[in-house]
Amino acid sequence: MPTPFQKRLAVAALLAAATLPLIGCASNSNTQQQSWDSRSANRSLALAAAVGMPEADTHEVRDLQWTDASRQRVVPAKLYLPKDAASKAPLVIFSHGIGGSREGYTYIGKYLAANGIAALHVQHVGSDRSLWFGNPIQMVGRLQDAAKESEAVDRTKDMRFALDQLLSDAQLSTRLDAQRIAAAGHSYGANTTMLLAGARVQRAGSEMDLADPRIKAAVIISAPPFYGEGEPSAIVGKIRVPSLHITATGDEIKIPGYYSSAKDRVAVYEATSSQPGKMLAVFKEGSHSMFTDRLGTGGEALNPQVKKATRELMLAFLQKQWSGDSQALKRWPAQHAPLVARFEQKF
Repeated sequence: MPTPFQKRLAVAALLAAATLPLIGCASNSNTQQQSWDSRSANRSLALAAAVGMPEADTHEVRDLQWTDASRQRVVPAKLYLPKDAASKAPLVIFSHGIGGSREGYTYIGKYLAANGIAALHVQHVGSDRSLWFGNPIQMVGRLQDAAKESEAVDRTKDMRFALDQLLSDAQLSTRLDAQRIAAAGHSYGANTTMLLAGARVQRAGSEMDLADPRIKAAVIISAPPFYGEGEPSAIVGKIRVPSLHITATGDEIKIPGYYSSAKDRVAVYEATSSQPGKMLAVFKEGSHSMFTDRLGTGGEALNPQVKKATRELMLAFLQKQWSGDSQALKRWPAQHAPLVARFEQKF
């Protein structure tokens, strides 16, 4: 019988899936892959035009792939690195939502790298874009598998393993500051981030501890709540690193027989301990999936504005954590006032 945690993850997976476009009903995976790649290339060009991307000479991009022999699981990743950095760069390790991949959230990865912060986007093969390929009739089963508790745990292991590999790389590790590492994620990836940052659920009379002590800050975007697990404060209240929560008043999901309001995202923030500090930004209107690389969702005019404001807020938050520079953070609320429904920080 599924545990409450499994049920919650299943709901989160189906909710997230409801916000993503299907790529056709062809049963041939190669055909679907080619269609996906073609659409991704077109979306990348449109995204760059709408949001603006840093010049290529400000950062470099590397595709990486490792295999965790202990789990027989491939862990692909994409690393965005600052170019010509005078010192070691802080690092953000990013977890995608269900059905995503290392290719997503480029507007964040490139921007951070261009501003001196490396970003490692990890792909979770048990809940990545391969869910959309294959027989569409079997898609529900694939989604249910992706929402199992074992996959939620494997996602945290993917992140830790990728971090281990990166920091042990003889060349890349010399360009990274192992003392300044943050975790970030969207939707299912936000849950992964919270678990890495210290959120805990009860299992067999004890707490499931998946935290990574190397994580010193967390960026939590559109986090689904921990349904069926009791008081959320008992779970996310265990987070003991500074956290930035980002959502929108339109960050809601509707599927037949279920509704998750934007208040659920805010409830996660409110249940998180204010020690050692937390911050919330709620954009006006929008949607759950506008924080991905997709354009149009949440409003054609609003979508790129929110993306720009989101990456600027992430950078300002991290600069405050790692260098003590809070000037950009102080300016952000006024600069983006027309977009913001609520902003608060408790430090």
